[in-house]
Amino acid sequence: MKPNLLLPVLLFVAHSFAQTTEVISLDYPQLQPLLHQNSETVQVVNFWATWCAPCIKELPYFEELNKLEGVEVLLVSLDFPKHKQKRLIPFVEKHKLQSRVVHLYDEDENYWINEISTTWSGALPATLIYTQNRRGFYEQSFTKDELFKEVKSYF
Repeated sequence: MKPNLLLPVLLFVAHSFAQTTEVISLDYPQLQPLLHQNSETVQVVNFWATWCAPCIKELPYFEELNKLEGVEVLLVSLDFPKHKQKRLIPFVEKHKLQSRVVHLYDEDENYWINEISTTWSGALPATLIYTQNRRGFYEQSFTKDELFKEVKSYF
């Protein structure tokens, strides 16, 4: 390899490694503390999957919401485990998601769906919004205006 090509190749390889996205997989007991944080901020937890068109449509609204002071967004992917490396992580990288993304891998849906909300059928998208004093669960997709209005009602 020519010396003048070596540096750009090394920089490209180093940049590629630096861009690796980490999405940790959690079972429900590991996720549970993230659904019950005792924090001054409004916690917004969105349950979604890369195969869910309404989920994908509303993700930019959650990304924008995540930029607001006093709001923390957690995106909980329910993608199939076999799709984590081939679909989920490339999706997160392609769309440059800045919100924290975790992958929920727990086969006991009958338990954890009810634990998250007794009103949840398991359909996606679904969103949990909570503060120290209030908790709401929404089994629906949001428009940007609906989402921002709902979150602002928690302040």
